[in-house]
Amino acid sequence: MPLSTLCLRCGLCCDGTLFTHVPLRSTETGPLKALGLPVKEREDGTPILPQRCAALDGRKCTAYAARPEECRRYHCHLFSALSEGEVSLEEALSVVDGAHALLASANGERGPEVEDYLDRHFRGRHRRNTAQ
Repeated sequence: MPLSTLCLRCGLCCDGTLFTHVPLRSTETGPLKALGLPVKEREDGTPILPQRCAALDGRKCTAYAARPEECRRYHCHLFSALSEGEVSLEEALSVVDGAHALLASANGERGPEVEDYLDRHFRGRHRRNTAQ
């Protein structure tokens, strides 16, 4: 299936590249803790799963069956474009490879070029908040 091929080649939504955490429902914390995942809390007490996700092995989720609702619902901009036929699997994989190459060449320095690429191809309407 092209969509799973894309996700298994990417992993940017789980490795801390796109987001710092996943919001959790209170009912999700127990099962995730039972899997050994580090559940934290925001200052307001809302449970979160920090990213890089501890369930990520390479680019594969080892807790896929028990993943949080937010993980189930999230589809990056590229995933949506592929599922709607706006891009081919080959084009989508090229974008993923481009993102990984940009990140590798940035050596931890994520300047505007890298963030713009991630916003444009992956975050879509979930763009990072640049307001201070």
